[in-house]
Amino acid sequence: MSVYLVKGKGWRYDFTLKGERYTETWFKTKKEAVQAEAKRREELKNPRPAPAVPTDMAFLELVNLRLDHVKAYNSARHYQEHVYMARRWVKKWGNLSCSELSQQMLERHILERSEVSPFTANKEIRYLRSTFNFGKKRKLTPYNPIDGISFLPMEKKVKHVPTPEDIDKVITQANPETQEYLWTIRETLARISEINRLTWDDVNLEERFVILYTRKKKGGHLTPRKVPMTQKLFEILSKRLRERDFDKPWVFWHTYTSSKTGETIDGPYQDRKKFMRTLCKKAGVKYFRFHALRHAGASLMDSSNVPIGAIQRILGHENRTTTEIYLHSIGEMETDAISIYEHARQNSHTISHMNESAVTLH
Repeated sequence: MSVYLVKGKGWRYDFTLKGERYTETWFKTKKEAVQAEAKRREELKNPRPAPAVPTDMAFLELVNLRLDHVKAYNSARHYQEHVYMARRWVKKWGNLSCSELSQQMLERHILERSEVSPFTANKEIRYLRSTFNFGKKRKLTPYNPIDGISFLPMEKKVKHVPTPEDIDKVITQANPETQEYLWTIRETLARISEINRLTWDDVNLEERFVILYTRKKKGGHLTPRKVPMTQKLFEILSKRLRERDFDKPWVFWHTYTSSKTGETIDGPYQDRKKFMRTLCKKAGVKYFRFHALRHAGASLMDSSNVPIGAIQRILGHENRTTTEIYLHSIGEMETDAISIYEHARQNSHTISHMNESAVTLH
């Protein structure tokens, strides 16, 4: 019997179903115990689906989690760009949950940003998409409302790549410390963050190479690569080593006042973009930034028939297609193709003219 009385305590039910035991105790009457057993058997026979667990969170919380992740896995510059955009998003949507952000709301925001430029709008799309994908991957948000929004069409222009002569003029206008900084970028074809991060432990004067570290790799890992020294770079780094402050590990550093604490701090540079406009103006050349030195160097090597694989490794690119973007020189293949085209066109014109003359004579 599955329902029975225990003297001094009350009624209980106790049964086994599919090898599992189920029991509940101390009902006042047998009827109550029988009804409870029947109800329990029905629940086991027809179980109710588990209620769906809501997967939603405050948009502000998602943004903060994403920023923490970017700070840990990506470069300082990439983090600052995220912070810049996140402040704008939070000002608009900081009191909403992720599910309350509709595709229409985000599209209106993108169109507003497109009034600055299509490039600015597309950057917002990329960063918003990565933020929501971060939430989806961790099951913090159910969907990505930016997925259905397309990138805006852009008018792509030929990138301005300074000539070696223009670069020389700009470097000449700088003070000696800045000249060495610019020459180091030029001779390594490094990213500005890689030179700012460069320490004396990364410099090998004996074997003549430097080790550059970048986070521009899948997963955000800080990845090293060796770049051989030119004679010019060897002379600059040898001089700086002789004159270095041994308390400072960085090749290039400065003293600055912290905007947060007001303290005076010695440390590496974060960015030095402001002085390039002044130097270009003084030199009387079209404005360019540090990154243009990478393009200029890659194009110069390409025009001198350096294999693209070698250029790719020096630039620290993961994909060959990225390196191809940096090659602005017109190669021999293109020049030869245009020459053949010109020759064929001229011959075609001559033959056509001769045929017309023959018809006239008849």
